[in-house]
Amino acid sequence: MKLHARDIEPQPLIPVARAEGVWLHDFDGRRYLDGISSWWVNLFGHNHPAIREALVQQLQSLDHVMLAGFTHAPVVELSERLSALTGLGHAFYGSDGASATEIALKMSAHHWRNAGRPGKNCFVGIAGGYHGETVGALAVTDIALFREAYAPLVRLGATAPSPDARGALPGEDAAAVAERAAAALSEWLAAHHAQTAAVIAEPLVQCATGMAMHHPVYLQRLRELCDRYQVHLVLDEIAVGFGRTGSLFAHQQAGILPDFLCLSKGLTGGTLPLSAVLTTDAVYAAFYDDEVARGFLHSHSYTGNPLACRAALATLDLIASTDIVNANQTTGARLWAQFEGVTQHPRVSHARRQGMIFAWDVASSLPDFSRRYARHALAQGLVLRPIGHTLYAMPPYVISEDEGRWLADGALKALNATLAEETAGLPAQAGVLDGV
Repeated sequence: MKLHARDIEPQPLIPVARAEGVWLHDFDGRRYLDGISSWWVNLFGHNHPAIREALVQQLQSLDHVMLAGFTHAPVVELSERLSALTGLGHAFYGSDGASATEIALKMSAHHWRNAGRPGKNCFVGIAGGYHGETVGALAVTDIALFREAYAPLVRLGATAPSPDARGALPGEDAAAVAERAAAALSEWLAAHHAQTAAVIAEPLVQCATGMAMHHPVYLQRLRELCDRYQVHLVLDEIAVGFGRTGSLFAHQQAGILPDFLCLSKGLTGGTLPLSAVLTTDAVYAAFYDDEVARGFLHSHSYTGNPLACRAALATLDLIASTDIVNANQTTGARLWAQFEGVTQHPRVSHARRQGMIFAWDVASSLPDFSRRYARHALAQGLVLRPIGHTLYAMPPYVISEDEGRWLADGALKALNATLAEETAGLPAQAGVLDGV
């Protein structure tokens, strides 16, 4: 709230009156193009009529019922459809992405306990990884800003090198960086696999660390290593699932299947909170027992809420009926061309795209670059919030050609306005994560 204090630098909260498509409208008639899909949740634009109608119909019959001894049609259908889309036959529902991480980690460690290997209760994440801000999720989140204040509460997991393609050494390509990172993890697992329950990773794009992108071969190596050392593979597709990366799920580009798949954000098209952890028959079987203590004793009051499940079903219907994964190939290429001015800017490096995720690193002497940029973007009618010195865009899939031009032109204008605030002669420096 200090950012919005009147006595510092007036940047009042923006009261949103309504939203439609890619636009947010305030009470004074101004509109802002939602260039980050409201923290990566919105797929088909705000207030989509098909999702809205599905929610209205669902509300007329069933709002909520607990999933302890009861069930309902939306959660059954959603589970069956997610299973068909992923090849993972069992679903456990939560309310948000961090909850999904907690569920997956607990389920993995409990599985090994039930399998007679209670010593396998530690986890390894990837450098720069982000998996949520609850205590268990922070254990495998490698972003100091989110974790340091709660360090005494966190049982910290191990951290393996990132396959971020920007870390290429001379002569290396993205695949070589991925192989090098996988080799380091292999050495670590060789020494610690007896205590390791699972490896957790964000496939293809590590979003919160600055849209770090890697080659799919890294995921193939993860699968091989987890099989070799009897360690679970948890893939966090909370931000990158449902078409963001150019395939329905990012891991499908590597042709692998994880032991746990965490989903949220776009699952309901950006309308209601819902998360799901999908897993295998083998994991499920480890909990199927007469002894209550061997069961997975984890619950949320709104687990599998019918309204949220119905929104998710409507979203899956739209994904199928619009052939959005293929359509995004065209949309992504068009937007990338429209962003040419940003890509060619002399202060920009590491321009990169993965499906409908676009990112650029900006050389700037402003440690608060992201805050300043976000303010200038708003002046251009855009919601864009850089992560440190990484400018990125992740708009809803329905963005039109004209709206894409508005986004690209405004992004470039905001960049030039921000850089104009620099003090001459100051060296470029790392920015803080003040605008995620």
